[in-house]
Amino acid sequence: MDNSSKDTTNMGRLIEALKNGDKTQAIIEAKKLIESGVKSEVIVTECIEPAMVSLSNKCTVENFNLLEVMLAGRAVTSVMQELFPASAMPPPTKGTIILATLEGDVHDLGKNILKTILTINGYRVVDCGKNCPLEELINTAREEKAFLIGVSGLIISVIPLVQKIKESLAECNLQHIKVIAGGAALKQSSKDLLNVDFVAETAFDGEIYINSVKNEAS
Repeated sequence: MDNSSKDTTNMGRLIEALKNGDKTQAIIEAKKLIESGVKSEVIVTECIEPAMVSLSNKCTVENFNLLEVMLAGRAVTSVMQELFPASAMPPPTKGTIILATLEGDVHDLGKNILKTILTINGYRVVDCGKNCPLEELINTAREEKAFLIGVSGLIISVIPLVQKIKESLAECNLQHIKVIAGGAALKQSSKDLLNVDFVAETAFDGEIYINSVKNEAS
């Protein structure tokens, strides 16, 4: 079996381990991929994000299983720590970004992945966590002097809140703050429908857009 076939097999095993919430096996498979030379970014886009999509598809009213989501989240977090160790994090010099999962949504896997990727790239990330009220999000953006807000949504019920973000920012004279959205529910919509500046298909799409915003402001 050549290396590419081995990598494909290990990627499949990593996806299954993540979906099953098997943290130990997920770390083993991730280390195999790292040792074979697969880049961290590839592991995120080819393994972690597909596993998250599969999990999010199960999160319907009928099939929702909080324990399953929690175990998968623990496995994802552990693998991300292997891919992007804290010792490799640069000082936060590129500006402040606020991240949150809005009120009514308790899923934060995608948000946590974006947080790690932005931190490794030198941004200061303030995480408002999950089930975050809109008022808290806006107040945090003002207090922390953020240049961008990122929100993640796994369920469609948060869409009305997302649509209010830019209006709420304008009311506080913070209309200069950019807003991006991502997550299983939100990326099915357009930026115009959500009333945001950008909708990210993946965490790396979000990073690319954020970098472009930062470069334009420099």
